[in-house]
Amino acid sequence: MISIKSEREIKLMREAGKLNYLTHEEVKKHVKAGITTKELDKIAYNFISSHNAKPSFLNYEGYPASICVSINDEVVHGIPGKRVIKNGDIVSIDIGVELHGYHSDAARTYIVGEVAPEVRALVENTEKALMIGLSKIKEGAKIGDIGNAIETFAHAHGLSVVEELVGHGVGTNIHEDPDVPNYGKAGTGVTLRAGMVIAVEPMLNLGDRDIYLHDDDWTISTDDELPSAHFEHTVVVTKDGYKILTGEICDDEK
Repeated sequence: MISIKSEREIKLMREAGKLNYLTHEEVKKHVKAGITTKELDKIAYNFISSHNAKPSFLNYEGYPASICVSINDEVVHGIPGKRVIKNGDIVSIDIGVELHGYHSDAARTYIVGEVAPEVRALVENTEKALMIGLSKIKEGAKIGDIGNAIETFAHAHGLSVVEELVGHGVGTNIHEDPDVPNYGKAGTGVTLRAGMVIAVEPMLNLGDRDIYLHDDDWTISTDDELPSAHFEHTVVVTKDGYKILTGEICDDEK
């Protein structure tokens, strides 16, 4: 069931989103060669906990960490551990924050050191694809408008779209209805209404779109071992657009 959030709920979700943004900013300071993914996870856990909040992902359906850290060909859900980040890596960090019983969800992909031009373009264009998808959001628009815009932009830049993984509603649960695919036909799907809160999260690959699940039952990688990038924001639909809840400017951004 798709829920329409009240002004009170949106205010609480804005606070959860702001803390998510601040957690990303804290973790970003430490994303560099030589640090382990487990150390990044601890930094995030300590920061979130110090603000009387909880990591949304910790123990979610058995997930054993506070954040997801996915490197290079890992698309999403990389489990933090002993792996050391190296120069030339791209590192996707996905963070969920629960505050006042409401969640926020946001992801970024970082470039560490020097990478090939096509890898840098992958990261930059995945972030652009997110913003292009968000630009389609307003009351009365369709979910398919978002996915079609992302897919069209991705293909125009030689990138493939992971179809098995999609965005989603956000609220008192980290994953709610509706699904928000990163592909599709404009003018189709659920009609957006003011007060809906959704997470839009393109996952784009440098090579083919095919993926596989690791033996840990969480980490997902590209079949061809080429890099993947991931960006995500939680947003609230408004009458004439949207507001980003997990960005620096939570009140006025459109």
